[in-house]
Parts: sequence; structure tokens; C-alpha cells
Amino acid sequence: MFIDSAVIEVSSGKGGAGAVSFRREKFVVKGGPDGGDGGNGGDVYFLVDKNSHTLSAFRGRHHIKAKNGRPGEGRKRHGKKGESATIVVPPGTQVFDEESGELLFDLVEDGEKVLFLKGGKGGLGNWHFRSATNQRPTYAQPGLPGETKKVRLELKLIADVGLVGFPNVGKSTLISTISNAKPEIADYEFTTLTPKLGVVQVDEFSSFVMADIPGIIEGASDGRGLGLEFLKHIERTKFLLFMVDLANYREIQTQYETLKQELANFSDTLKERPFAIALTRADAVDLEQKREEIEAFISSFSTKEGVGENLYKFDEAYGYFLQDIDAYEREKPFFIAPLSSVSKINLEAIKYALNSVVDRIKKDER
Repeated sequence: MFIDSAVIEVSSGKGGAGAVSFRREKFVVKGGPDGGDGGNGGDVYFLVDKNSHTLSAFRGRHHIKAKNGRPGEGRKRHGKKGESATIVVPPGTQVFDEESGELLFDLVEDGEKVLFLKGGKGGLGNWHFRSATNQRPTYAQPGLPGETKKVRLELKLIADVGLVGFPNVGKSTLISTISNAKPEIADYEFTTLTPKLGVVQVDEFSSFVMADIPGIIEGASDGRGLGLEFLKHIERTKFLLFMVDLANYREIQTQYETLKQELANFSDTLKERPFAIALTRADAVDLEQKREEIEAFISSFSTKEGVGENLYKFDEAYGYFLQDIDAYEREKPFFIAPLSSVSKINLEAIKYALNSVVDRIKKDER
């Protein structure tokens, strides 16, 4: 089961109490106090592990607690430190304070380990309180309590390319065709109920990660449909691929503007994300009859047509690179091209084009 949100209470361990003890041995006249210190309580850590993909491990698990420190003993023996608790989360997990809503950690890198709560300090044994005027101290410190916090874990998937579109436009078919993801595919809306990640292998040395989320409908940013719950999973993507259905009863321009507006309503960050547009189900329509509508849609971006010399070319009749990779403007689509995952129309071309622009964005971020 895919779970991307969880609320848990987390506690570090209590420190062990110091010991009250006196050395009593035969032939040892001046024994004196010898109570050892208590051990510190266990700490709480968060650890990022790329082998975990959801927060399902926290389903039904409401309290995670580190072990308490052991009390001190006689002969100045220190108590053992409490065992720490390590909370393993997938990359892309954000940790919020449930009470204040403050973002505490944004855990992205695999292997990243952060200290969240420090265990309580162990108490001092009575050996520390001896003095010339108090040679038989009967007092030892109790251990300090640990910390407790209620936190909310939110998972936002990390991908290079995020697929955005209405239900049943071919997102799942595309990701299943060009990547290792195996989502459910059927001829009805909302077959995708949970986000899916897939690795697209371009060649022996190049690959990128693609994310498919449930279809967005008009009003998704206000809570309609499944879109709102999963829109957060494309907030971290470097690039968006809008999938607009050529066989839909709505015009291309209307579909695109609705999707763009829902993203803008949800997040200002998503509104500024670089993007391209795939015109899906190209095998289900007569492209020649759609040419006028496609060209009108392209001209709406007021971008001069042209194919960069270093780019993989689309079908010359219907696929358009609107920008050269070396002079790429993020506010305009990188390309607009018809696509059919079933009939393989422009499938390889779009795969190579996406890889090119993802590489460019990664270089710009360095």
C-alpha cells in the first residue's frame, strides 16, 4: 500500500539514575562512596534509505521511543547508554512539527542521517558529592528525562520528469512503455490511484527518473478528484511533461490552460517549472485534420519554430522543438509533439529530448 503521510510521536530515552553506594570490603578501613553515574538515554535519528519508497512502515505505529539509560552501580560502574532509535524514511521525506507546522528536516540524499532528539543525561552517582564535610553522601542525581515530539512525515517523490494530465490520457501507458514501472492500465478513468516512479534507460550511460501521478481534473487544487492529494509528488521534479489528449472533446488549448491553472493554484513553484507538451493518442485521430489546431496552439506561445542542430528530431510533419537546448527559456515549452505509446509515434524522440533537457537543467543547478 502506498502511504505518503504519517503522524507519529517520537521520544528519546530517559537518563539512568546515579547510584548511591559505599565501598565495604574487609581490611579496607576508608571505603567511602563509590556510586557510579547513570547512562545517557538513547538518541533519535532519521536515516534516509533509497530502498524504501513509502511511509507504510508507520501504518499503525504511533509511538517510537529510544531506550532509557541504565542506572549506575557500585564500584563507580557507569550505567549503559540507552539504545538509540533510528527512523528509516525514503528520500523526499519532510519532517514537520505537528503542533507548530514548522519544517524541521527535508531529507533528500540517500544515506543522510540526522540527529532529531538527544537522550536525557544520566545522573551523577554519590561518588561525585563527597567532600571534607560530607564524607558519606547519600544523594545521587536522577537521570534527566528525554524529549518527546509529535511530528508529521510527508513524502514527496523525487523524479526528473513528472507527467501531468487529465485522467486516461496515456500517462501510465507512456511510463510503462519507456521505463521499468508497471502501473495498472485500463480503458477507464483513474486507473492510477497512487504515484508511480520509473527509471527510463536512454542508453548505456544515461537514464532519468519519471513520475506518474493520478489524473488531474478541473478543481483539483480545491480538493476535487485525486489530484490534490498527489500534486505534491511533482513539486520536486525538475521538469514537467504536460500530456494533452488529441482525441478529447476539449480543445488542446483548453486542456493545457486548465492543467496549468490547477498547478499554479496549488503551488507557485510548480507554475515556474520548465516544461514540454506531448499531444497524446496521436494514433486515434487524423493528424492532418488536427494540423490547424496544433499550429494555432504552437503559435500561442509566440516562439519561432526551429530545431536545434544538437537535438534529436521529431517527425518533421508534426513534431516541433520550440527552443534550442543551449538557449532554453523556462517560461516556454521546450517542445510540443504528438505522441502515441501504442503506435510508437515519436516515442524514442521524446525520450531522447527529455534526457537532453534534464541533463541541461542538472548542469545549470551545479
